[in-house]
Amino acid sequence: MRVSLPEDLPVVQAGAPESRTALVLHGGGGPRTVLPIVQHLAPTMHALAPTHPGWDGTERPDSITSVAQLAAGYLARLLDHEEQDVVLIGSSIGGWIALEMAVQAADDERYAGLIGAVVSIDGVGAVVEGSPVADFFALDARGLAEAAWHDPERGYVDPAGFTDEQRAIQQANGRTMAAIAGTGMSDPTLLGRLGAVNVPTLVVWGESDRIVTPAYGRAVAQAVPGARFVEIPEAGHLPHLEAPDATWAEIDLFLAKA
Repeated sequence: MRVSLPEDLPVVQAGAPESRTALVLHGGGGPRTVLPIVQHLAPTMHALAPTHPGWDGTERPDSITSVAQLAAGYLARLLDHEEQDVVLIGSSIGGWIALEMAVQAADDERYAGLIGAVVSIDGVGAVVEGSPVADFFALDARGLAEAAWHDPERGYVDPAGFTDEQRAIQQANGRTMAAIAGTGMSDPTLLGRLGAVNVPTLVVWGESDRIVTPAYGRAVAQAVPGARFVEIPEAGHLPHLEAPDATWAEIDLFLAKA
């Protein structure tokens, strides 16, 4: 069954439309967390950063209840737009979506040539023995900052300062994340399916990430044929926010060859 994304899905775009397309996929923190990636890619690529259905007040169709269905929806949208050689760059849940898209594309001749490369930044989704995903939904704001950031003070936002609207959006985002990714933010089948990925893949990890540790990231990279794993010093779950220069250096080097 074809999965269709809402036609009015918000998409941030930057860069020349004739350049190579990069689909930038956000994690649980919403689209604002990947805007620096879009801005960095804009001089050389056509970067697109959609808001996943159900995040930031958008509608989530009843047909989208898993990461696999969301990935299928994005593949169908790219195909409809006659894209080719697309770079998928995902952060956290976005990394999971990117890898799921690569697996699905490899297994379906309709998508031949559609995906050209994958960059997963601290992506969740796999079940790795001995390296569980942190219980995100059990963390308060302080606990989340300590798990996700090398410098927790940079990541901590006091929820007491939220407006009613901000609080409502945050709660709705959490419900959407639980509905699509599950409370464990993982798919027991994903790790075993990553061997199907047939495009260049870079797995980027913050050395201080305690949502999903570097050991988890290495296991994911080892499951993808030919994937490269790089660790970013002094960074947590969002290295592109906490250590952007080091993160860009690795991504730019990879994309120059991918």
